[in-house]
Amino acid sequence: MTRRIYSIAPHARFLDILAERVLDGTLIGDWPQSGPFWLADITIILPTRRARLALADAFVRRGQILLPDIRTFGGETADEEPFLPPFDASALPPAVSALERRLTLARLVGAWAATPSGQAAFADRPGPAEILSLAESLGDLLDDLAAEGRSAADLERIVPDELAENWQQTLAFLKIALDHWPEVLAERGKADTFVLRNERLARQAQTAPLMFGERPVIAAGSTGSIPATAALLAAVESLPRGALVLPGFDTSLGERDHAALLDERRNPHGHPQYGLAKLLRRLDAGIGDVVELAGEPNVPRTVMVRHTLALTETTALWADNRLPPQALSEATQGMSIIAARTEDEEARAVALAARDGLERRKSVGIVTPDQILARRIAAELRRFGVTVDDAAGEPLFHSPAGRLVRQILALIESDFAPVDLMALLRNPSARLSMERAGVGRLAERIDLGLLRGRRPRPGIAGLLALLEAEDVRLDADAKTDAAALFARLEDACSRLRTLAEQTRTDASAFAHALIAAFDAVAGTDADLPGATELRQWADELVRHVGEGPEFAPRDLDGVLFALMRGVEVRNAIPRRADIAIWGQLEARLQSPDIMILASLNEDKWPEPADPGPWLSRGMRLAAGLEPPERKTGLAAHDFEMALGNHDVILAFSQRLGTSPAVASRLVQRLEAFVGADCAAMLHTRGGQWLDLARRLDAAGRTRPAPIPAPNPPVELRPRKLSVTEIETLMRSPYDIYAKHVLRLSEVDRLGEDPGPRERGTLIHKIFGDFVAEGHDPAAPDALETLERMAADAFAGLEAIADRRDIWLRRFHRAAAQFIDFERARKEQIAQRHAEVRGQWTLAHAEPFTLAGRADRIDVMADGTLEIIDFKTGGVPEPVDMRTFDAPQLLLEAAMSGAGAMEGIAPAHASALTYIKVSLGPEAFLPREFALAEGWTLEGAADEAVRRMNRHVDEFLYGATPMAAQIRPVENQRYAGAYDHLARVAEWSLAQGDDVI
Repeated sequence: MTRRIYSIAPHARFLDILAERVLDGTLIGDWPQSGPFWLADITIILPTRRARLALADAFVRRGQILLPDIRTFGGETADEEPFLPPFDASALPPAVSALERRLTLARLVGAWAATPSGQAAFADRPGPAEILSLAESLGDLLDDLAAEGRSAADLERIVPDELAENWQQTLAFLKIALDHWPEVLAERGKADTFVLRNERLARQAQTAPLMFGERPVIAAGSTGSIPATAALLAAVESLPRGALVLPGFDTSLGERDHAALLDERRNPHGHPQYGLAKLLRRLDAGIGDVVELAGEPNVPRTVMVRHTLALTETTALWADNRLPPQALSEATQGMSIIAARTEDEEARAVALAARDGLERRKSVGIVTPDQILARRIAAELRRFGVTVDDAAGEPLFHSPAGRLVRQILALIESDFAPVDLMALLRNPSARLSMERAGVGRLAERIDLGLLRGRRPRPGIAGLLALLEAEDVRLDADAKTDAAALFARLEDACSRLRTLAEQTRTDASAFAHALIAAFDAVAGTDADLPGATELRQWADELVRHVGEGPEFAPRDLDGVLFALMRGVEVRNAIPRRADIAIWGQLEARLQSPDIMILASLNEDKWPEPADPGPWLSRGMRLAAGLEPPERKTGLAAHDFEMALGNHDVILAFSQRLGTSPAVASRLVQRLEAFVGADCAAMLHTRGGQWLDLARRLDAAGRTRPAPIPAPNPPVELRPRKLSVTEIETLMRSPYDIYAKHVLRLSEVDRLGEDPGPRERGTLIHKIFGDFVAEGHDPAAPDALETLERMAADAFAGLEAIADRRDIWLRRFHRAAAQFIDFERARKEQIAQRHAEVRGQWTLAHAEPFTLAGRADRIDVMADGTLEIIDFKTGGVPEPVDMRTFDAPQLLLEAAMSGAGAMEGIAPAHASALTYIKVSLGPEAFLPREFALAEGWTLEGAADEAVRRMNRHVDEFLYGATPMAAQIRPVENQRYAGAYDHLARVAEWSLAQGDDVI
C-alpha cells in the first residue's frame, strides 16, 4: 500500500508549498482539474483559524477565486457538521465555561482543605485566592486527562503505597473529585470543552469516508499530539484520496534515531520530533513512508537547527557534525541574536528591527509567549506610528476596566486612605455622574488643600470630619463640592463596603458588589477597554449563585486575580496585514518575511516543566499522561519551524525584572553548536538594534549640573534663624536660601503614615508637658501620669492603630526610664524647665535674631544650668561636637548666659547633655557634650557664637553665593528637604562624592 504522508521542512513556507502542491496535483493524485469548481471539491484541514485565513490568501495570490473547503481540526462548532449522513448526529451538550468549572471545583477543594486529610496535605490552610488557583490547576488536570483520552479510572494505576503521605492524601481527594465532576456536568447537561473537542474530532474521523468519499482530503500542519486528532489524521490518511502533510518532520532520521525518540527511558519528550515520531507509530508508518514536499530537505539552515536540537546523548557528536565554514555561513545568513540588558531594551530593539522591516516593505511576525513583553513591543512600535494588534489580547485584570475595578477595591480595603482615594479620583474613567474635568479639578484641590500634611480618620466620615478642620486650605465652595463628591463616592461603594464588613461572602456576591461600584464610578455607558468583558464576567458570576467557596472578604485583589484568570480583552483596532504579534500557537505555520522570536529566556520559552500541584511527574506517567517535558518538546518544535525563515531574529533579556536571567536552552544549544566565533557574529548583527535602542532615548553627552550657588540680593536674605538652622547655614547655605528667600517648604507626602520623626515629636511633647505642668517625678503615680498623657497624645493616630499600640507599649519602658533618670538626679536640681523658648538679638550690619527652643534647662543646686537635649534619633558624633559642626547646645548655652531664654535668669551652663530615648542599652544614659582638648564649656559656647556670626556676616549680610552642601554630613542615610531641588544626587555622584 502506498502511503500518502508528506512533510514540509522548516526552511520552506509551509502554506505556500501546501497551496502549490495542491495546484500541481501532488497532493490530490489523479483528481481531475477541469471545470471552474474542481478546487472547491477539495477539503483541507488545518490546526488554527489564522492558518486557514493565511492559506486562503496563498490560493488567492496564485490566481484562484473559488477556494478549497478549508477547515480546522474540530476547533469550532461549525466544523462539527450537526447533520452527518447517513444518520442524524445528536446535538452535543453546551460547553461548561472555565469560570463555572473553576467555581465548582473550588468548592470541592475548599471543602477538602477543611478536612483532616486536606489539612495534612497543606502546610498552611489555603486562602480563597489559593483555592481558586488550585481549582484552576485541577481543571487543567481534567483537560490533560481528556486530551490524552484518559479518565479518573486511570488514576487507579498509581500505586498509593509507593507515595509519600501527602501525595496519598492528594490522590484520595482526586479520585473523589474527578468522579464527582462528571456527575455535576450530567446534572447540568454540559460537558468539558476538551471532551466536546474530542467528540467532534471522533465524529469527523467516523464519518470521513461517508462525508468525503472519493474527494481529496488533506490534513496539514498537525503533529497529532492529541490522540483524538491523531485518530482523525489516521482516518483521513486511509481515505482513497486522503493525504497528511506534517510540519517539519525530519526525513533524514535513521531507524535508530526514530527508535530513540520512542524510547521513554531516554526521556525524549523535550525533542521537537518526539510528537511526530509518536504520530507515525500510531499510523503504523515508518520514516520511509514520509515524502518531503519542499524539494531539498537538507539545506544548511535546517541541518544546523536539527543538529542543534538533537537528543542529549548525540550532542557529544557535535564536533563531528559541525557544518563546514561555507555551509555554516549559508545557514546563519539572515540570522541574528539580540541579547538585551533588560526587557525594556529588548522590546525597544525588537520594535526597531520590526520598523526597519516595514520600511523595506517586508512582512514582520513577532512571536513571544510573554504578554507583558508583547504589550511593551506594541507600545514601542506606537512611537513610530505603527499600531499592531497583539493576537493574545490583554488580560482583563490588567485592562483599563480591570485597573479601575482594582482601584475601587483598594479604596475599600484601605477604608478610603488618601493615596487610594487620589489614585481613584485621578483615573480618567472615574466620573461619579459628573463631568470628568470637574472631577479632576476638584481632586487637585482635595489633594493639596485637604490631605497634604493631614491624616483623616478611616472612612468617608473621617474625610468629612477633616473638611471641618480650621487649617484646611479650601474655600467654602470647595468644601461643599468635596463633601458632595465624598457622598457620591460613599454611595457608589456602599455595596462593596457592606460586603467587606461581612464575615463571609462568595464569588457571586463579590462580583455583584464590584460591578455595581464600577457602574457608579465609571457610568453604565463607560466604553473604556475591557468594560464589556468585565460586565460579561460579572454577569456570569452573578448567575452562579452559591457556587465557589465561601471566604472572608480579605485580600480581595488576589481573589479577583484568580477569578479573572483566563479572561482576555481583545484589541478593537484594525489589524495590519504586514505586521503582527503572535503567541506560539498563533505563529504556527506562519511564514512572514522577517520572523522575530522574543522572550527566548529560560522558563519563558520553553516554560518550566511543572507537573502541577496535584500529580507528581511519576504519578502522571503512571496514570498514562505525558510528562511535563512534553511542553518543552512543543516549544522546541515551534522554535525549529520558526528558525526555518530566512530572516530571523532571536531576542532575550539578561535580566527579568530585578533578577538575572539566562538565555533559553534552545539559544544556548544553537550558540554551542555553531561555535564561539559564529555566535559572536550573530550577536554583532543583533547588536546594531541594541545600539539603536540605547541611542533612541539617549540625551547625548550630558554635562552634570554644577553645584548650585545662587546669590540673591542681601536685602532678601533672612535676618532671623533658629539654633538648628545655624548648623544648616554652616553646612548648606542653599537650604537657607530655598526656605527663607524662595520661601519653599516641603510638601508632605500624600497619606504618609506617622514615622519615627512624628513619634519623636510626641515623646518630646509628653516629657515636656510633664515637667511644664509641674508633675513631680518622685510622686508614686508619676508613671501612671506619663502613660495617661501618652494615651492622650497618641489618640489622634487612629489611621495606624496597630503601630500606635506598639508605640504605646514601647513608651511604657521609656517612661519608666525617664522617671528613674529624674529621680536619680533629684538632689542635684533646684528647678526644672521644659520646652524653653528664647530669642537673642545680635549686632551685625543690621540686627540679627537667634531663636531657639531647648528641650530642658535645669537650674542646678549650685546655680548653674544643665541643658538637656532628648534624642529619639541619632546623637551627634563626638567629632562634630569638637569641630563645632553640631552647635545647637553650645548656642543654647550662650543664649542662657545672655539671659535670652524665657523665664530663666542669666547663668552659665555647667553641663550640656544628650539623652537617648530608645530601647537599646544606651537608653537614658547621659552623654556629655564632647569638647576639644583645652576648651571649657563657656569658651566653646563663645567660639560657637563667633563662628555663627562669621557665617551670618558672610552669607546673610554679605554677597557670598549660597552654595549647596559645602560641608555635607558624612554617611547621612536620608536626603535633605532641598536636596532634590539642588540636584545633589546628580552633581555629587558626578564628582565621585556620594553626599547622600
